[in-house]
Amino acid sequence: MKQFFKELFEYGHHFNQKLGDLFNDNLDKTSEKAVKFYSHILNAHQIWNNRIDPKPSVFGVWDIHPIQDCKNIDKMNFEHSLLILDKSDLDGIVQYTNTKGQTFSNSIRDILFHVINHSTYHRGQIATEFRQNGLDPLITDYIFYKR
Repeated sequence: MKQFFKELFEYGHHFNQKLGDLFNDNLDKTSEKAVKFYSHILNAHQIWNNRIDPKPSVFGVWDIHPIQDCKNIDKMNFEHSLLILDKSDLDGIVQYTNTKGQTFSNSIRDILFHVINHSTYHRGQIATEFRQNGLDPLITDYIFYKR
């Protein structure tokens, strides 16, 4: 199971890096909304990592990053996720408080899957934004990545 999660995080990291390149190469065509979604992917990833491996979060959920910083933020998130995978029991339970002050408990496995699924969802929104602004979106389907 850990190997599968590692592959899923490699997939996400691969396309987050490609998105960073596409943003950097097309600054004049990328919408503020697309940058907002990309930043949100990175912020949420960091927040969830830090809930599993307690560290203070540096970013708020909707903080916007300079596009030139995003690939490095993604790389740090990816490396932190791999460290979590290496040292954690996926069945372990994490108690955390969300941004509204509510307390919850979830397994590490469920949280990691959420990070992957959440990122995929927002990359789809970015693809829509790209199309609406005259950019060809990345094809980020997992099966294309595995081919």
